Amino acid sequence: MTSFDSAKDLVLVVGATGGVGQLVVGKLLEKGLKVRVLTRNAAKAEEMFNQKVEIVVGDIRQPATLPPAMPGVTHIINCTGTTAFPSARWEFDQSPNLIEWGIIFLNPKSSEAKAKNSPAKIDAEGASNLVAAAPQNLKRFVFVSSCGILRKNQFPFSILNGFGVLDAKQKGEESIINSGLPYTIIRPGRLIDGPYTSYDLNTLLKAKTGGKYGVVIGTGDILSGDASRIDVANACVECLFQPSSSKKIFEIVNQGQRPPVIDWKTLFSGIE
Repeated sequence: MTSFDSAKDLVLVVGATGGVGQLVVGKLLEKGLKVRVLTRNAAKAEEMFNQKVEIVVGDIRQPATLPPAMPGVTHIINCTGTTAFPSARWEFDQSPNLIEWGIIFLNPKSSEAKAKNSPAKIDAEGASNLVAAAPQNLKRFVFVSSCGILRKNQFPFSILNGFGVLDAKQKGEESIINSGLPYTIIRPGRLIDGPYTSYDLNTLLKAKTGGKYGVVIGTGDILSGDASRIDVANACVECLFQPSSSKKIFEIVNQGQRPPVIDWKTLFSGIE
């Protein structure tokens, strides 16, 4: 059973030029599905996807830029994210000097006001903006979150959340859950496997996980461990074909022996 009409349905991928997002686009195209990507950098997306997707320029931090990406969209996969700790990717108005870096690390909240691309801006505000712009007849909203959302006071998640990335992811989850839209929230463990940098779609389609471990899905935020970006991307795509994964939240990690083929239908059907 599938929720797709390949002739009519259109998947919007947000964060498509990132590690997980690139692989999501590749998997969707492998399945013959129509893909639109929302990006801040059209040139980068054009080089990466080689005219195989529709490209719309927009920024989830700026709500007014989102409506042009929505006509005809039936599914949204949101793979956006930024670093958990302050870095150049946070897009500070000007590069902090050594003293300012020290203040930022001693007082994490001071970084939020200065950064344009912090977790609060991307994972909380950005997700909320995307939900508000989404078509009301959307078939599925997939959000890549993180393990540890419910364990923010426990090590190592307390360290990971030092600058609020898990707080922001949780706010993003809440905006999606409260929207009334059908959703699937995926909480991966620590992301491993490439692509860390990819230059063309052929590279993406040839990407194979070298992992020797199976895929484990759980609920209640009790799993810990590594998660292959390739398996996370597969979960983002495969869940769209499984009605049992709608309105579900699950964690995903790589553990145990890997079977020749991952049975996603069985994995999703076991989600409480």
